[in-house]
Amino acid sequence: MCGIVAYIGPNQAYNFLIQGLKRLEYRGYDSAGIALLDGDMKVYKEHGKVQDLENKIGNQNIEGTKGIGHTRWATHGEPNQKNAHPHLSQSGNLAVIHNGIIENYATLKEALVKTGHVFKSDTDTEVLVHLIEEIRNHEKCSLFEAVRLALNEVVGAYAIVILSKNDPDVLIGARKGSPLVVGIGENPGEFFMASDATPIVEYTRKVSYLEDNEIAVITNGELIVKTIANVKKTPFIHQLEISLDAIEKGGYEHFMLKEIFEQPKSIHDSFRGRIDSNTLQIEMRSLNEFENKIRNLKRIIIIGCGTSWHAGLVGEYLFEDFARIPVEVEYASEFRYRNPILYADDLVIAISQSGETADTLAALELAKKAGATIFGVCNVVGSSIPRMTDAGAYTHAGPEIGVASTKAFTAQVTVLTLLALGFAQRRGTISDSKLRSVLQELERIPAKVEKVLKSCQESVLAIAKEYSHVSNFLYLGRGYNFPVALEGALKLKEISYIHAEGYPAAEMKHGPIALIDAEMPVVVIATQNEIYEKVLSNIQEVKARKGRLIAIVTEGDTKVKDVAEHIIEIPETEDALVPLLSTIPLQLLSYHIAVLRGCNVDQPRNLAKSVTVE
Repeated sequence: MCGIVAYIGPNQAYNFLIQGLKRLEYRGYDSAGIALLDGDMKVYKEHGKVQDLENKIGNQNIEGTKGIGHTRWATHGEPNQKNAHPHLSQSGNLAVIHNGIIENYATLKEALVKTGHVFKSDTDTEVLVHLIEEIRNHEKCSLFEAVRLALNEVVGAYAIVILSKNDPDVLIGARKGSPLVVGIGENPGEFFMASDATPIVEYTRKVSYLEDNEIAVITNGELIVKTIANVKKTPFIHQLEISLDAIEKGGYEHFMLKEIFEQPKSIHDSFRGRIDSNTLQIEMRSLNEFENKIRNLKRIIIIGCGTSWHAGLVGEYLFEDFARIPVEVEYASEFRYRNPILYADDLVIAISQSGETADTLAALELAKKAGATIFGVCNVVGSSIPRMTDAGAYTHAGPEIGVASTKAFTAQVTVLTLLALGFAQRRGTISDSKLRSVLQELERIPAKVEKVLKSCQESVLAIAKEYSHVSNFLYLGRGYNFPVALEGALKLKEISYIHAEGYPAAEMKHGPIALIDAEMPVVVIATQNEIYEKVLSNIQEVKARKGRLIAIVTEGDTKVKDVAEHIIEIPETEDALVPLLSTIPLQLLSYHIAVLRGCNVDQPRNLAKSVTVE
């Protein structure tokens, strides 16, 4: 879950490394470091954020046209200076940066200690660079061969980049289970490496995404890609489509706020060109390719983690409601360890913003071995999940830098809605009139999200000011709004550090009602639908215990208004599309509470954006 960058070329590397690390800091911000090669190997590391590293370096004359950089989310070893990357080999001739986990590091370390190696950190990464040097010294081989042999001994996940004092014209990167992208610069012999394309887009649009078990060797101004089995590969060059503006704050105080306000566009982009409400066309290539399987489908399994799991829960309602297919929604981290029953005619849908979530990838491997068809819903082009699945759909949310996911969630729900409607149409489980109604309403959703964003800002800020000091929140919803309650509670926990729980409203009286008193704010999503009266009863139960009610209601609602302390109105819409509107005020509420509490909104403690470790 760390961010890595590297540069080799005719220019000075320092500015690219520092700016690249700032762009990748959403992946980890416990510590940061760089290594530069200019005859000697110079390493600078600091506990804390990239800015702390930059401040430490200050006005020193930083020279070197080859360099590597790293921003860390700690796994092995506490976050401090000695555990910060890059790590050096025994001689100090090799430097490595690493994203991932070396699972058998303890065994390898024990063997290396017996041969005289001395370690200066508590990390698994340092073991790897020592191992590479030990193999090179023992086998008298090239740096590439030493890296290749070492990686054949490694168990775990990694994206690594190696810098060598003895090989000044060589830069080596490799990946397995963690992302690594190579950028081909505009200048001859200029190359970049990074965890994703965000640090590279400013310098080049030409990139190659390494596959698992591939090693990229840049030598004498040329890119060579081989497998760890020493088979040469031809790198496929992609053209980046993201813009530099998409990864800047654009005048907003935080990335999270910017991304909340981008949702009218990101939702529209997620269905743009895919639907026509007049002809009732839902055009997605994967729907056409798997049409026969869709018609005969017996079961869907949706897997995801965190916010993606909540989107999957909305998907469960959508697929069962429209397409009449049984759906199971699983935490990816639990799915792979509970000996699940899988059939070859199952469809497994994996949802991930980054496309690199380690638990989700492992769950997909399990499903693939069982012969199930696997489908990805992902936001990042070229990431691991799209390359691994049989079919899929990109969400087109654009880069999401804030660690707490916002626009990715609504984009995922939008794509799941399209899939559920497409399945229903092909299975004959939805009438033309109902399909037209939902599609037309979906086309109106971006404007309605825009309206919510404009209308609820003041009321949400006032609520945030009143409750920013509390220690606990309860979120309640029923039907399509139950996953929204879970997601609202997660957002508050993630960025404000207030304990919050989401529950089905009817389950409140089976335990959580014991927590309700005059100090407890209770957020209830009470939009008007066929179970509206049931939710009103749950609201009365909260009120009878003197709970402080914050209600998300449909415009014009009068019944809840008479009971709740605070009302936030959203436009009326199809029941299945309510999550796309009801989640917006909850995102804003979490944001404003976190700001008022002085929390780091974009980089909450202990979290990272792309969870590439188990």
